[in-house]
Amino acid sequence: MGRLSTLFAPERVAVIGATDSDGSVGRAITSNLLASFDGDVVAVNPYKDEALGLRCYDTIGDVDDPGSVDVAVVVVPPNAAVQAIREAGQAGVQNVVVITAGFGETGSEGMSREQKLKEAAREYDLNLVGPNSLGVMSTPDGLNATFGNEMANEGDISFMSQSGAFVTAVLDWAAERDVGFKDIVSLGNKAILDEGDFVAEWGEDPQTEVILGYLEDIADGTKFIRTAREVTQDTPIVLVKSGRTDAGASAAASHTGAMAGSERAYEAGLEQAGTLRVESVQELFDYAQILSGQPLPDGDEIAIVTNAGGPGVMTTDAVGDSDLSLAEFEDGTLDRLRESMPDEANIYNPVDIIGDAPAKRFELALETVLADDNVSMAVVVACPTAVLSFEELAEVIVEKQAAHETPVATTLMGGKSVGAGQEVLSEAGIPNYFDPARAVDSLDALRDYRQIQAREYESPASFDVDRDRAEEILRTAARRDTNRLGVEAMELLDAYGIPTPQGAVTRSPTEAEEVAQDIGDDVVMKIVSPDILHKSDIGGVEVGVPPEEVRSTYEDLVVRARNYQSDATVLGVQVQEMVDLESGTETILGMNRDPQFGPLLLFGLGGIFVEVLEDNTVRVAPVSEPEAREMLDDIESAPLLRGARGRDPVDEDALVESVQRLSQLVTDFPAIVELDINPLVATPDGVQAVDLRLTLDQEKL
Repeated sequence: MGRLSTLFAPERVAVIGATDSDGSVGRAITSNLLASFDGDVVAVNPYKDEALGLRCYDTIGDVDDPGSVDVAVVVVPPNAAVQAIREAGQAGVQNVVVITAGFGETGSEGMSREQKLKEAAREYDLNLVGPNSLGVMSTPDGLNATFGNEMANEGDISFMSQSGAFVTAVLDWAAERDVGFKDIVSLGNKAILDEGDFVAEWGEDPQTEVILGYLEDIADGTKFIRTAREVTQDTPIVLVKSGRTDAGASAAASHTGAMAGSERAYEAGLEQAGTLRVESVQELFDYAQILSGQPLPDGDEIAIVTNAGGPGVMTTDAVGDSDLSLAEFEDGTLDRLRESMPDEANIYNPVDIIGDAPAKRFELALETVLADDNVSMAVVVACPTAVLSFEELAEVIVEKQAAHETPVATTLMGGKSVGAGQEVLSEAGIPNYFDPARAVDSLDALRDYRQIQAREYESPASFDVDRDRAEEILRTAARRDTNRLGVEAMELLDAYGIPTPQGAVTRSPTEAEEVAQDIGDDVVMKIVSPDILHKSDIGGVEVGVPPEEVRSTYEDLVVRARNYQSDATVLGVQVQEMVDLESGTETILGMNRDPQFGPLLLFGLGGIFVEVLEDNTVRVAPVSEPEAREMLDDIESAPLLRGARGRDPVDEDALVESVQRLSQLVTDFPAIVELDINPLVATPDGVQAVDLRLTLDQEKL
């Protein structure tokens, strides 16, 4: 176990604010601990002599041997909570759970109070849960340091939630379905400990088979990705991340003081972290049950065995909607099914053994299909009949699953008749679902986790770049007191090895002529102004300008800019080598800095189609070479890069390297808030960045 081991397995717990007052949180927590905790409970309350039969101490420092207190649960009013934290730290307590609300979730005054709480916790190096937390729970030692009304059943699932109310609802839901837990924590405002800390802890816990979470935000996306990638090699993580919509994100912020990041950043970050993301409590526990109870499949092929044609078709449709495929049986399998099944049965997948099938016929069919090397997993779908005992069927399924060590899910479609059979299945770790689509989705989750475990994460490449030159370009912009840069910053890309066409920003018609002569051909000319973002819209771009017209074009562009915005800062005119757009594919490569995950890279179809088609994909930087290559694969227009309709394939390696180099640039310079290279023209001979726009946070330079 890790540094939080005594938080979940304490020998002595103190309740600061313990009381026997009816309806109080202090009473509920103290009562819950006394009801089930195997260790000692200590009460701290200067206004009480005793609470629920416990002697009350004035402060935690007055407790006999206060250093032996493993966890202090703080239930005092918010104005007294910070002092209680300090006293716990001075007494040598390592773990503090702050139940008290009235901190960052309540506005500026609460945020100021929470900052003081953080400072106190850091001063004494405390493992602090909360504030605004329901508490913590751990079943092996009967620890219920919460004010919930349910003690969890014992199991191998550890669960964290940013909503305390959600914990109580889940416990009530799980108790009815015999779902058990190892540890539970209500994260609250995450002043010190956050989801990454608990993922790390449970990743080292041999008693935790699956990690579940309900999150409204992620405090440190980079830390979470790094931690989760390690943990998911051995322990699956399944998350509900709320706030997917704009309205949901707003609600999350008002609920816990969370600053919600963009949904696309969460999608990318959670996928890169190796987590399984779900959208409902039902899915959360569907996945948890199968991941904790069943082995991983060695392939994607599924067999269906059923006594009902309609539900069999429903199951087949669900397979079609998933990433699984129906297994094609070997000839020997078909022969054995033909011999053992009635003539009316369908021996092809899905196997329909017809409605009069007793448990024995299910046994023969299941044994046969599980022995087929083409079958990687199976789902058994059964409807109640007078000749079928669900309890006997469950015993058959348990026996065959164990013998073949193949993942199996079941759909026993019924109500009261399912009870005994479901109990047999549950004890063996085989999940049962009323809806066959849920069974298939859960098996699909096993497949997904198998792929996550098989991932080999590479470290991002570190290219030889001119970082000093790049920094000077950014500082020059800051000295001009502007936070917007355009093509005048193209040298930034040169410094990081991203190819750009020959050219320069010129400050006079004469200088423009000289640059054009060096290029020696028709050129592109663009007005350079941080105040004019859409240059084409105001006639600020001229394409195919012959050398003899460069001088007059320079003057025309400046006049147009002045006419459009008289007070615009005009830095000059860019004169640039022409790029053959007809022989290439215009892509976009960009970055937006997310509050939680940091630099979010974007790659997609570029040019004028960016906002129309919106064909792009994102990753959290820094990215490795395989991740950069996946970005090319992700977009729907990937065939355009690979020679669709007779086009020459582009240099994909050059595109992949450009993604990596931009990843390094925006990771090196947190001051870059947004950046667009559009278009980044990809050709068979390489890539060229034709246009650039970026935004700076000058305070971070």
